[in-house]
Amino acid sequence: MDNSDKRKAAESRYLEINRKLWNDKTTHHLTSDFYRQEHFLKGENSLKQIELDLLGDLKGKEVLHLQCHFGQDSLSMARMGAKVTGVDLSDKAIETAKGLAEELSLDADFICCDLYTLPEHLNKQFDIVFASYGTIGWLPDMDRWAAIVQQYLKPGGQFVFVEFHPVVWMFDDHFKNVDYRYFKSEPIVELTEGTYADPDAPISNNSVSWNHSLSEVIGSLLKQGLQLKHFEEFDYSPYDCFAHTEQVGESQYRIKHHGDKLPMTYSLLMEK
Repeated sequence: MDNSDKRKAAESRYLEINRKLWNDKTTHHLTSDFYRQEHFLKGENSLKQIELDLLGDLKGKEVLHLQCHFGQDSLSMARMGAKVTGVDLSDKAIETAKGLAEELSLDADFICCDLYTLPEHLNKQFDIVFASYGTIGWLPDMDRWAAIVQQYLKPGGQFVFVEFHPVVWMFDDHFKNVDYRYFKSEPIVELTEGTYADPDAPISNNSVSWNHSLSEVIGSLLKQGLQLKHFEEFDYSPYDCFAHTEQVGESQYRIKHHGDKLPMTYSLLMEK
């Protein structure tokens, strides 16, 4: 089997591969300093300022959170007064999120499924659809993703999206060399050691991911008839989740040897 055949085989079973990856990550994320679970349980809001500025007042709003991991951001929105439904591929993550919602007595439901199959599990619309940080790289098709966003928005509803900038994913892990295309092509099949929240975690997993350019992301949403209301790029990451970072402000991190030269995150607000 040549490399092309191996990639195709991996893509065909990417859900199975990535579910195991995120199940293993979840176990270690729960005890990591990165996720500050002890502080979260005591009331700390896990959302960052970029998305808080776009979300605004959530009291009484119904929110669908796509690719919610183990629910910290979903439950933070519930603490802000929203009725939240979270969705994620990882059964370990969703099991944890449900347990946290019960423990904290928060108004949130959680669904474990492949994002593209969500219509088989959920039939309602929301005031806000939300997704953030490290989500779309695990999805092969932005048109299908955008169709999900559109389907679940009420008329006048808003899609709030914050993501790492696609330029970041062009580099190797040490931000020395440009190893990957900016534009989507074949799936990126890799063996990953540890996790961004705990690089020393004793786990080793295959992963399948895709790079998505800004034009692909925004274009897919525009094709669904959504209107672009806000777009902004930022020269920092609100998370210290990359190698060789330096802190330049509160919850603001850059790659030290690149300074302020790289776009690291971006935000979108689209309206139906």
